[in-house]
Amino acid sequence: MDNNDTYVQSPGLLGGITGLARNAFGLVVSRVELAALELTEVRNHVIELLAIFAAAVLFTWFALAYGTATIVALAWDEMGWKILLVLFVVFAVLTAILVMKGLSMLKQGKLAFPETMKELRNDRDMLM
Repeated sequence: MDNNDTYVQSPGLLGGITGLARNAFGLVVSRVELAALELTEVRNHVIELLAIFAAAVLFTWFALAYGTATIVALAWDEMGWKILLVLFVVFAVLTAILVMKGLSMLKQGKLAFPETMKELRNDRDMLM
C-alpha cells in the first residue's frame, strides 16, 4: 500500500454512542432554549393581562358603586327593596358573562407553548 492512502475507520460502538449522546444533548438544549423564549413571551402576556384586569376591576368597582347608588336613590320611592333584587340579578348575569369571556380567552391558548410542544411532538415522532 501507498503511504498516501488514508484509512477511514468507523467510529465504533463507543464513538457512535458518544455522537448520539452529543446530539441528544444538543437537542435537549435547543428545546430548553425554545421553551425559555416562549416562557418569556407568555410571562409578558400574563403581566399585561393582569395589569389590564386590575385596572378593569378598579374602574368597574367605581362605576358600579356610583351607578348603583344613583339607581337605588332614583327608584327607591317606586320599588322599595325590589330595586336591590333587580340590581343583584343584573350584576349576577354580568358576572357570569365576564367569567365566560375570561375562560374563552384562556382557551385561546395564549398562555401555552405551541412551538415547543410542536417540536417535542416532532422529536417524539422521529424517535418512535
